Amino acid sequence: MVQVRDKEASARDLLNLLVTVADSVGAKVPVLVDDRVDIFLAARAAGAQVAGVHVGQSDLPAHSVRALVGPETIVGLSAATSTEIETAHRLPEGTVDYLGVGAIFATATKPDHPEPLGISGFGALTASCSLPCVAIGGISGADIRPLRDAGAAGVAVVSAVCAADDPRSAAEALKAEWCS
Repeated sequence: MVQVRDKEASARDLLNLLVTVADSVGAKVPVLVDDRVDIFLAARAAGAQVAGVHVGQSDLPAHSVRALVGPETIVGLSAATSTEIETAHRLPEGTVDYLGVGAIFATATKPDHPEPLGISGFGALTASCSLPCVAIGGISGADIRPLRDAGAAGVAVVSAVCAADDPRSAAEALKAEWCS
């Protein structure tokens, strides 16, 4: 899955970026946009192959997002505490498809990240969660297997790929580590 995120972009620029990414990889992997349901809807109206939207705790409520985007769209929700996970469990079934849980470690890509959980904290927090939980925040290749073993349904990375000298090789190595 690829999530398009740019907190500083204008709506027009973010829409153009989302459509470009969707045109490039949308037939191969699901493409989501972070936070911006309006941009998702505009891209979908333009015919882009976008699969969904991921929202945080301060964005539109997940039930409102689901009502706007429909039942076939992927909807992800950030969660960093047991209270947020419990609240997600109380949502009607089908409101969210997965939780993005973290930060696992401190990360420069989100300076206002919540208190880092660490791998054991992630495992403890998500152990009784019935929704797939994707670990996010400061994750490197060495963290992939331990997070998978702790119950992660997946991992979300930015710096591990984007800051690498060879992003393609870095992504391939992360995938191989997950699949091993």
